[in-house]
Amino acid sequence: MRKLLQIGSSLNCGAPGKIAEQIGLLAMSRGWDVYMAHGVRHSNPSQLKTIPMVTPHEERVHALYSLLLDRHGLGPDGKTKQLVEWIKEHKPDIIHLHNIHGYFLNYKTLFEYLATRDIPVVWTFHDFWPITGHCAHFDYNGCYKWRTTCSDCKFHREYPCSVIDRSKRNYLLKKQLFTGLSNVTLVPVSNWVGSFLSQSFLKKYPIHGIYNGVDTKMFFPRTSDIKSRLGLEKKFVLLGVASPWGAMKGLDDYKQLRKNLNNQFAIVMVGLSKKQIKDLPLGIVGIERTQNQDELAEYYSMADSTLNLSYQETFGMTTIEGMACGTPGIVYNKTASPELVTPETGIIVEPGNINNIVSAIYEIKENGKQFYTKQCRERVIKHFDKDKCFEEYIDLYNILTCYSVGGGKSL
Repeated sequence: MRKLLQIGSSLNCGAPGKIAEQIGLLAMSRGWDVYMAHGVRHSNPSQLKTIPMVTPHEERVHALYSLLLDRHGLGPDGKTKQLVEWIKEHKPDIIHLHNIHGYFLNYKTLFEYLATRDIPVVWTFHDFWPITGHCAHFDYNGCYKWRTTCSDCKFHREYPCSVIDRSKRNYLLKKQLFTGLSNVTLVPVSNWVGSFLSQSFLKKYPIHGIYNGVDTKMFFPRTSDIKSRLGLEKKFVLLGVASPWGAMKGLDDYKQLRKNLNNQFAIVMVGLSKKQIKDLPLGIVGIERTQNQDELAEYYSMADSTLNLSYQETFGMTTIEGMACGTPGIVYNKTASPELVTPETGIIVEPGNINNIVSAIYEIKENGKQFYTKQCRERVIKHFDKDKCFEEYIDLYNILTCYSVGGGKSL
């Protein structure tokens, strides 16, 4: 039986963790023996064989290395050495990397070992941390130093927060280690992400894009009493979903938008903290984060349109989840979002242009939600159904384990 080892910071939690779980389950159904090495900060029950990489105390030590020394991913390596020993003993046929940042792994120890082996590595890029000297997202700040060499980072207090700047040293170390493997296939989750990987120090590796997938058996149009429970029966409801919320997710834009809409409209935002909910203006209903997928699907189904006013989306899962529930989306013409929406499934507007957003809302209201519902559902089933998307990973595993040579096989 072939073995798959996935490595990621979260376990069946958040988009990367849930994607790893679903890929693992599909691989299991195809006869693979699947393991997941993971952090502890974001964890849900899993059906995979799991390898916890840190205790909560060890995670805090990793966080201190990151905060005080800007050595994210370079903390104590005892558990990473244990993982290396596990790899030596169990000999996985594929190692699939997801987010390897997140206070749980010493990437130097892992990559120094992987450089001595020809194990095929599949590396899914949910963000850009591997190609920068510090940050996971750079486009919002307009910083592209990573194209040459990161240094003098102005954003080192953003995730992963550090009180000092070692971005140049981090960048050069990542470049040395991450380009030292012989058999790597990069998997960007959108064409937009792929366009940057091809400009990075990883450009020598083959790139095989695979969109994130949504569970269309979970996210589908359904009846819901949420509108009545929230007292919004007669309102045109706009839904925003994120976690965590902040400036990059467009939090201020939702508040500004509220000022430009009359009382026919209501905005519902899911995933806010208690403090953020207290700070919301009248006309916005704030909901804390929910891990209940059925409830989330009810929110999507209840809404007349989803809003994704994010300035930094490597994919845009909330837009797709809403479309799977038959709800059209309004997205910014920025990052990966425009890849998801067509004129039949929503509207693309210019980033930060509140008047554009208002016009789009009125257009969808005039057309009526039912104008979009069938096309939304059909587009998701055709292009973003998880079984179809994640089957591409299984195909990739099969190709790499059968035909991998040297630098990998270009697909």
